[in-house]
Amino acid sequence: MKYRTLGRTGIKVSPYCLGAMMFGVAGNQDHEDSVRIIHQALDAGINFVDTADAYSRGESEEIVGKALKGRRDTVVLATKAHLPMGDDPNRRGNSRRWLVRALEDSLRRLGTDHVDLFQVHRPAPDTDVEETLSALTDLVRAGKVRAIGASTFPASDIVEAQWAAERRGLERFRTEQPPYSILNRGIEREVLPVCERYGMGALVWSPLAQGLLTGRYRKGLPADSRRASYGYRHLTDERRLDTVERLVPVAQDAGMSLTHLAMAFAIAHPAVTSAIIGPRTMEHLDDLLAGAEIALTDEALDRIDAVVPPGTDIGTLDMAFNPPAVEQARLRRRLPEERSAA
Repeated sequence: MKYRTLGRTGIKVSPYCLGAMMFGVAGNQDHEDSVRIIHQALDAGINFVDTADAYSRGESEEIVGKALKGRRDTVVLATKAHLPMGDDPNRRGNSRRWLVRALEDSLRRLGTDHVDLFQVHRPAPDTDVEETLSALTDLVRAGKVRAIGASTFPASDIVEAQWAAERRGLERFRTEQPPYSILNRGIEREVLPVCERYGMGALVWSPLAQGLLTGRYRKGLPADSRRASYGYRHLTDERRLDTVERLVPVAQDAGMSLTHLAMAFAIAHPAVTSAIIGPRTMEHLDDLLAGAEIALTDEALDRIDAVVPPGTDIGTLDMAFNPPAVEQARLRRRLPEERSAA
């Protein structure tokens, strides 16, 4: 496997990063089987593993910790914090109070004294970014973290964080973890160019559009009832399904499965360091690994561009992050008395 440099950190990582979200109660509940999947990925040359405290409420980190016993030094280990870890309102977010505690908890579950990459899982508009960077800087200086990163930050937030780090002499975000796939190319407009400008590595998640780009979900076929019960509306989005139908012949003409086309696309962008894969079973992993060395031709990439123009999104992922300015009506509407006065 050919390795890439993680931004400008000098750390070498595989173009596929093993995501651990599906290990634990939210996916594969068999710990021993999950450990075997992780070992298989490592044996195949993947040296990059990404998890988070919120994945199965810490269970994913515990499984990863079991799998890395005796192999920790050869793995670039990443985890994240921000999402709620209980009902306490202070056991979440990007405050110093929580990030320091969250990392200690993650290190205990992972069975290690440091992580190579510690990421804030989502932006926190209620927290000064300098507060967050100051806490992360102290964790780096304490030797508990090697590099820091962000996830799903808008381009403007990435720039603000870079400026704050330079102004205060703090550690700066070295990575960004945004969603990216053939169906969701919006980050090509600003996020990926900003990552390149600041020498940040991009670790893209959901390169298979949460299953749509596996070819298992097609027009005319019944939606998977288990996923439907979890509210995955994007699996029945007609615009996305229509686009999948147009991509199937592109993959066929290129002599590969839709899954392999989608994965090869995700790692073809020069700003992308690694694409995160999230297998739940050994069969899923084996299928993904079978296409790890595929490189798309310009003809195939041009045909993809014709189906989904660069920089555009076809619908949205259910798990996509929306900033408060979009989600909260009160932030995009004047008060009634202000509207009547106008």
